[in-house]
Amino acid sequence: MRYEKDVFFTKNQDKPLVGSNKGSNTTLWVVAIVVPVTVLLACSLPCFLWIRKRRRRVITTSRTMEMEQVLKLWRIEESESEFSLFDFDQIADATNNFSDDHKLGQGGFGPVYKGELPGGLEIAIKRLSSDSVQGLMEFKTEIQLIAKLQHTNLVRLLGCCVQADEKMLVYEYMHNKSLDFFIFDADKGKILTWDRRFRIVDGVAQGLLYLHRHSRLRVIHRDLKASNILLDRDMNPKISDFGMARIFCSNVTEANTTRVVGTHGYIAPEYASEGLFSIKSDVFSFGVLLLEIISGKRTAGFYQYGKFFNLTGYAYQMWKDGKWHELVDPALGDDLPVGEVIKCLQVAQDSADDRPNMSEVVAMLGSEGITMPEPRQPAYFNVWISSLAVSSDSFGESSTCRISNITLTDHEEGR
Repeated sequence: MRYEKDVFFTKNQDKPLVGSNKGSNTTLWVVAIVVPVTVLLACSLPCFLWIRKRRRRVITTSRTMEMEQVLKLWRIEESESEFSLFDFDQIADATNNFSDDHKLGQGGFGPVYKGELPGGLEIAIKRLSSDSVQGLMEFKTEIQLIAKLQHTNLVRLLGCCVQADEKMLVYEYMHNKSLDFFIFDADKGKILTWDRRFRIVDGVAQGLLYLHRHSRLRVIHRDLKASNILLDRDMNPKISDFGMARIFCSNVTEANTTRVVGTHGYIAPEYASEGLFSIKSDVFSFGVLLLEIISGKRTAGFYQYGKFFNLTGYAYQMWKDGKWHELVDPALGDDLPVGEVIKCLQVAQDSADDRPNMSEVVAMLGSEGITMPEPRQPAYFNVWISSLAVSSDSFGESSTCRISNITLTDHEEGR
């Protein structure tokens, strides 16, 4: 037999040699890319963590300095006030170390607890969430405002606690919770007779009149709603939660903003669409609140009647059809003072020009001879915003929209 050596070795050696070269080149390229990238990341990570830690430290220091400035300013201006600075240990003891048994609720600001001081005084404590930037601004706003606001229909802020990362507001405790606890419940709503409801209406109106006209500064609340109307032992109303309020000089009546705050359903059309807010914005919210008090229905419930999807549109349609009495909460019965009910139905006008100011509202509520203009058909805006709220989960992080308690929040300049 004959063998060809050259052919044998050529066939068995060429292919392995070529494959080995390709594998080696690929490995070199991978090493050349991965190793530098890994080294770069390893070097960058400590730098990134250091920068983030430094930034947090700067933010924390800035917030602490801001709070110290607020408290210092308050001490200078209101040294004779009854406002107190509480120690953390005092609040912890009053709430049994913030136990769940003492928790009253949870808000955007943070949890709210009931407490009792050694002398027997019952208090409500708002504890600021440590990561809440919005809550910090609301905290500052309330402290800056509260020393200047003294009225029987405003919730009294007793003091605050600022210690390390803890920031808390201490209020007088309101035994009957908030208005929404009663008017939107079929059984509890029976406790609020028409006389009690009308007294609540008058009390809220007096509180708003004080904010708009008689306080040391003109104040627009911007978040007036049923859950922010608290009730004391005798069911007297007190306006609460001034975290979104804006302060004006006495000669300023309106302003513009690109960021809308408040609760959906209570926001005036010109404020939501154009960013224009004024004392008339609070009047619109007050008018919506009156509709809720009369009907026992939530404005955020999107009651559809004809082409309308909200309570103001629904109420207008009932008024137009001569069926306004069907809007009244069944818990009130049939024996009602028609004149008082009709006056309350006429406040929530869509057009700011048609809306009364709070002086006119208080005069109207206290006199049988004063009436308001008849309601006009709600603007297209109310239909649009309601439909938008139903079809959209949110407007983004800076303007958050949540169904059932739809709240638009902002990080507004000058707050």
